[in-house]
Amino acid sequence: MDVRMLGLESPLFSSLQHLMSMPEEVEKAFNAPTRSYVQDAKAMASTPADVKEYPGSYVFVVDMPGVKSGEIKVQVEDDNVLVISGERGREDDKDVKYVRMERRVGKFMRKFSLPDDANTDAISAVCQDGVLTITVQKVPPPQPKKPKTVEVKVV
Repeated sequence: MDVRMLGLESPLFSSLQHLMSMPEEVEKAFNAPTRSYVQDAKAMASTPADVKEYPGSYVFVVDMPGVKSGEIKVQVEDDNVLVISGERGREDDKDVKYVRMERRVGKFMRKFSLPDDANTDAISAVCQDGVLTITVQKVPPPQPKKPKTVEVKVV
């Protein structure tokens, strides 16, 4: 089939090809997702997590196999976003040749919007056996106000 019949040699098609192979600086000018954004999105998608709610707390359980606790960062941004991030490294042994490599290395990150009743001043994190457990305490509900009795005076 002739390529000209498909219109693939038209100026529009050649412009599209050029745009698809543009450097990252030009991508930013067109508001296209950058490579680092795509890498961060992959890092977020490949970090499995469970979120549990208890009467007095929220518990986030995140799989972190092979990650040392010093390589994990837990932060609260914008007063209500829990951010778990870090980097999983690879062994630096020059004599090793990987025959198969399925475990992910590199950056990881997860973000969770915390509910309004989360107490961001009462957060704890423990990493044990490759599982990170973050506990966010809830703010206790306000106590119902007791009715106030006003004495009626006789004049």
